[in-house]
Amino acid sequence: MQRDHRPYLLKRAYQRLQKFYTRRYLRPHFTHLGRGAHVMRPWHVEIFGAPIELGDCATLIACADARVRFSVWPERPGAGGIHIGRFALICPGVRISSAARVVLGDSCMLAHGVYITDSDWHGVYDRVSTGRRQPVVIGDNVWLGESAIVAKGVRIGHNSIVGAGAVVVHDVPANVVAAGNPARVVRELDPDATFTRRGDWYADPARLGRDFREWDRALLRGNTWGGWLRYLLAPRPGD
Repeated sequence: MQRDHRPYLLKRAYQRLQKFYTRRYLRPHFTHLGRGAHVMRPWHVEIFGAPIELGDCATLIACADARVRFSVWPERPGAGGIHIGRFALICPGVRISSAARVVLGDSCMLAHGVYITDSDWHGVYDRVSTGRRQPVVIGDNVWLGESAIVAKGVRIGHNSIVGAGAVVVHDVPANVVAAGNPARVVRELDPDATFTRRGDWYADPARLGRDFREWDRALLRGNTWGGWLRYLLAPRPGD
């Protein structure tokens, strides 16, 4: 599909369906789901265990072949938990698994296929335990690249970037870029530079919502119900 053929009213109806599904079927599985959450295809988000907390104005994007999964599997009562701060971006295929504690700050971005875990999930000799467990703490405005893995006990400082495919088994300081397997610092960022965070983008959520609706109207202008049905039944080259 080279462009969206849906009439504007159809897209708005689909967005309302996603919001209804999020409120009715997804929200009850969270210990806390903040205000302004935007979940694309929420029926492909899987939540298991508690506590799982997601802050205000989070964006989750899920797909049938790349579900978003948050799981808490404590070895004893009161252990485990996932806390994700405000303004998060969670892309398709992200998985977070906790037996100890996973904490992400505000404005974090997790690209496609990121995996975060605070446990080995099996011991070297005791294969029925959750193995060694250590909390994972990720600071504000951290960007984890596609298919990055963050292992138990890791701390990542504010503003840092983890490259695509990296395997993080040691702490990453603030304001750096880390890459490789195992991940190592490959570049330092200027801590005095101005960072534009997702939280800045959401400074006025009402205005942002209006801007998105105007953008959709402009993008879908001229689309008709008949044209959309024709595209569904008999797509042509260039559609």
